[in-house]
Amino acid sequence: MGYIGGLSWVIGEDRLPIEFLFVAFGASAITYMAYAFDKHAAQKGRQRIPEMTLHFMELLSGWPGALLAQLSLRHKTSKRSYRIEFWAITIVNLAATGFWVTRQ
Repeated sequence: MGYIGGLSWVIGEDRLPIEFLFVAFGASAITYMAYAFDKHAAQKGRQRIPEMTLHFMELLSGWPGALLAQLSLRHKTSKRSYRIEFWAITIVNLAATGFWVTRQ
């Protein structure tokens, strides 16, 4: 929620285009659905979504949806190496957004 509030504020200050909010929401929704699909596949013993694909989706601004999926679906929360990569991607996203905002 803090991320969405922060984005809304910087968009209101004309430091980011409003399209950025739509991209973040869309990427997050798609990433959340991918996590849900992957969890269902894991429970049914079916083919899973590769971790690199999930990380790529997180990198493309889908990390808020991934975080929500991890918390609500309890998926991808026990593998330490996955969590470390997830948080690294999240930090890179936040740093890139912060860099863009401060350069405007």
